[in-house]
Amino acid sequence: MRPGGRVANVGVHGKPATLHLEDLWIKDVTITTGLVDTFTIPTMLDLITAGRIDPVPFTTHRVALGDAMTAYDTFGRAAETNAMKVLMTR
Repeated sequence: MRPGGRVANVGVHGKPATLHLEDLWIKDVTITTGLVDTFTIPTMLDLITAGRIDPVPFTTHRVALGDAMTAYDTFGRAAETNAMKVLMTR
């Protein structure tokens, strides 16, 4: 992380998250939090399209489109399943 950088923590955590502020303060990092909304999704998609964010490492689970309830259950139990993003595929 570069000095003066921004970290946007958007989403849901299944368990407590630890931030080491003793390491971050000197880097002048700005941390924001929030829910996924109508601004966040288009911005994220633009960053992915531009190649600035690689979404592959965040996809922790893949579920067939016909198993939508399994996908929701997996994400809903993220603390147990370690799900970050559940990708539904054809």
